[in-house]
Amino acid sequence: MPAAIHDTAHAIRALIAEPWPDDPDTSHDDRPAAVLVLLADGPRGAEVLLTRRPWHMRTHKGEVTFPGGKLDPGETYEQAALREAWEEVGLLPEAVTVAGRLHPVRPLINNNWIMPVLGHIPEPLELVGHAAEVDRVLWVPLHDFTLPGTYREEYWDIGFGEHPIAFYDLDDETVWGLTGRILKWLLEVVYDIPGRTPPSANEPMP
Repeated sequence: MPAAIHDTAHAIRALIAEPWPDDPDTSHDDRPAAVLVLLADGPRGAEVLLTRRPWHMRTHKGEVTFPGGKLDPGETYEQAALREAWEEVGLLPEAVTVAGRLHPVRPLINNNWIMPVLGHIPEPLELVGHAAEVDRVLWVPLHDFTLPGTYREEYWDIGFGEHPIAFYDLDDETVWGLTGRILKWLLEVVYDIPGRTPPSANEPMP
């Protein structure tokens, strides 16, 4: 059965109450990065902001992602996440209430930790992607990720052992990779899935 429909307030309370680890060791990073996990209340409860990268991008072309990117010198994770959202979809930083940080993650193909920054606004805004970085802006209800047949998992051998890859098949997009990992942990917390085991913040470099 599909999970219950939760509003943003419920999601924020659950996520802030979760005991996330301290900041990861970024001493081996080329440059730490942050993404903005932005929630807003729509007609079907809490919705999350996602973007799709254009096919002309050098990396991650056509993938559905959170707004985000690498930190500029002297930036905090929060400042970087808000700046990237402004540059990618025109979201005013002052419109966002930052609620905290989620579990840091590291892509399976490089050494850079990424910090998800949790934020919220009252309702989904009509946002337009910057053509050089975003070709589609999506607001997706969290409930849609819980519908039967949406989630699947594949095991990929990427050169240092097999790793599970999370996929969420929506009506006309597929969310996977790093974004899928962050969403999986977020949904497990919001819907209180027992036995959730996010990776250590000190996992070895690939």
